[in-house]
Amino acid sequence: MPRLVALDLAAGPGFVHALGSAWDAGDAVLPLDPRLPGPVVTALVEAMRPAVVVDDQGSHRRHGGVPTEPGDALVVATSGTTGVPKGAILTHGSVRASALATSARLGVDPQRDRWLACLPLGHIGGLAVVTRALVTGTPCTVLERFDAAAVEAQARSGATLVSLVATALGRTDASGFRAVLVGGAAPPDRPPANVVTTYGMTETGSGIVYDGRPIDGVEVRTDGRDGVAEGEVLVRGPMLFRGYRDGTGHRDGDEWFATGDAGRVEPDGTLSVLGRIAEVIVTGGEKVWPEPVERLLATHPQVGQVAVWRRSDPDWGQRVVAWVVPRDPAVPPALDELADLVASQLAPWAAPRELVVVPTLPQAPAGKPRRSELR
Repeated sequence: MPRLVALDLAAGPGFVHALGSAWDAGDAVLPLDPRLPGPVVTALVEAMRPAVVVDDQGSHRRHGGVPTEPGDALVVATSGTTGVPKGAILTHGSVRASALATSARLGVDPQRDRWLACLPLGHIGGLAVVTRALVTGTPCTVLERFDAAAVEAQARSGATLVSLVATALGRTDASGFRAVLVGGAAPPDRPPANVVTTYGMTETGSGIVYDGRPIDGVEVRTDGRDGVAEGEVLVRGPMLFRGYRDGTGHRDGDEWFATGDAGRVEPDGTLSVLGRIAEVIVTGGEKVWPEPVERLLATHPQVGQVAVWRRSDPDWGQRVVAWVVPRDPAVPPALDELADLVASQLAPWAAPRELVVVPTLPQAPAGKPRRSELR
């Protein structure tokens, strides 16, 4: 039976070689994030039950490893913003479908293009850069970690394509790349011309909607009733996962996958994602999605980073709260300025009623704020 091989390796040629070797042997790969503390890695390994762990010291067989199914390529831990991460199983067919569809949308030419992988390979946003390069035969340079100067240097030396999260994009001059994929947290309000905003998740094998439009083979709709275009985002396509490592979530290729995100299908067919359904703020009976408020607040000149979440309120049930990292700690923005900005461009009830100035924000690896840790 095929095995699950965990790769506890730093990003680089060694990781890519180990990935290829496992695939050649018919095994599936579980990438581990070397930035995680030892106890967290141990818990993840125990939950995913690989048969082999490969690290800098070599290969180590483990007792109690659970086999994978023939055709499985990857088991990728979900972001795990709450609870224990699940392992989404991606087959070779789904990995190939994702690589071909994303490359077609971007017009990738293996003779002229070169990918740069600089995001953590333990997460689908970074790993998909490597796998689509392997599938399409496109050259790829893999950096051990994100470093703005190194990323800019790679663009000058011929890298044409890169995937970044919004935070990394804000710290980098990415103008030298032909195309920059940006996913994870909310993209910039006015992204540069070479930036492609993406929507996807671990279960979809990376981004499946580029600049609001589904890539080839992907269908998107919402569960809105009676002609209402707003509701939970449902997707299907050949690149979606086949189930979770714990035996749940198994699906066939024709099933719609409920993403847990709220969205709206615009009249022109584009998808606008509003945010996680579980993260909606209900204040005075009105629904407020944090992400649109965050995108708007991020345009304020005194806001460096921002996360929007809720607190209990005796009058409104919940109130909108903005946690802000100021650009200049000595000159934080004023609450009334932020509230006026939101009220004038979104809605009065979406305006923050409280401001919390902080030095940093808790973030998941993809740059998304960990709202559950905001207090």
